[in-house]
Amino acid sequence: MKTKYSIILLTVIIAGAFLFSFKQYFQQEALPYDDDQEGLNEQIVFTFSHVVAKNTPKGLAADKFAELVYEKSDGNIKIVVFPNGSLYSDIEEISALQEGHVDIIAPSTSKLWMISPAWGVLDLPYIFPSYEAIEEGLDGPIGQSLLDSLKGSNMRGLAHWSNGFKQFTTNKGPIIYPEDAARQTFRIMQSDVLAAQFDYLDVHSVKESFNSTYDLLDSGKVDGEENTISNIYSKKFYNLQTHLTISNHGYLGYAVIMNDKVWNEQSAETKRILTEAMEETTRWNRKHAIEMNEEQYELIKDTNIQIHELTDVEKQAWMEKLDPIYDDLAPQIGEKLISDIKELKQRYELENTVD
Repeated sequence: MKTKYSIILLTVIIAGAFLFSFKQYFQQEALPYDDDQEGLNEQIVFTFSHVVAKNTPKGLAADKFAELVYEKSDGNIKIVVFPNGSLYSDIEEISALQEGHVDIIAPSTSKLWMISPAWGVLDLPYIFPSYEAIEEGLDGPIGQSLLDSLKGSNMRGLAHWSNGFKQFTTNKGPIIYPEDAARQTFRIMQSDVLAAQFDYLDVHSVKESFNSTYDLLDSGKVDGEENTISNIYSKKFYNLQTHLTISNHGYLGYAVIMNDKVWNEQSAETKRILTEAMEETTRWNRKHAIEMNEEQYELIKDTNIQIHELTDVEKQAWMEKLDPIYDDLAPQIGEKLISDIKELKQRYELENTVD
């Protein structure tokens, strides 16, 4: 019996010595410590909440960003995306980010008016005459100044994503001239600038969350709404509305924002990966948003909704009707910002006229 126990004990001692030598060998052969890799030994997880469907410019961009971050970090960083308002509504998500309940959000820029009135500039009517104007405006000093305005609110602006131009839908006849919209009720985003525009049109506006829009239309509590083609298609608003006007009267974009405290806690390497992935995603989003809106417009044409595309003369009537709002809101938004956006707008309008 003693011999049996002696053999077992000897086996354990030999195995332990082998494991110790094995560990020591690999510790000696390990690469030198690199502080850029700190925090990447265990998987880092960030939560990303948004309110639209996955198959939309924002929804797809969020998934693209998560994919790129995972690839660039060799799986060490994971972005968990919560679409369709499954985590927070568009009314709740900003405070949830500030309080640290979620790491990343991408609210429509209209929601940021409450943080900084300067963001209202992007809600002005006919602000961008073309997609090229959007890129110049958002990638230049105007766009950067808006992201910088979030500092001090426990938020860090990472990028501007685009969904393109907004159109009108309604159940009360075609909207061709501004007076056609008068005395209707429209759901709008939580923006005083948008509310002011609809006041100019003698339209009653209802500020409600994006995900309540379908029910508002279905119940008849509102007559219409404004949105991009991709949102109109993905949420099937065309099933509830009789008329669609291709007006391109407004811009719909998103600011990708991260909790500032969470950002500051990350290593230099994690910040590099997030920044690089965000830059690639933003370029992809701009291109894909255009393609998606064009493709889904063709699909909507095959539905029962009646479509009217504004002519140049009709669009000019809208611009003249709404133009005074620029000067009226300049004291709130900022005189210089209004001046800069007017200069950009007029330059691209002139270029389009020459073309």
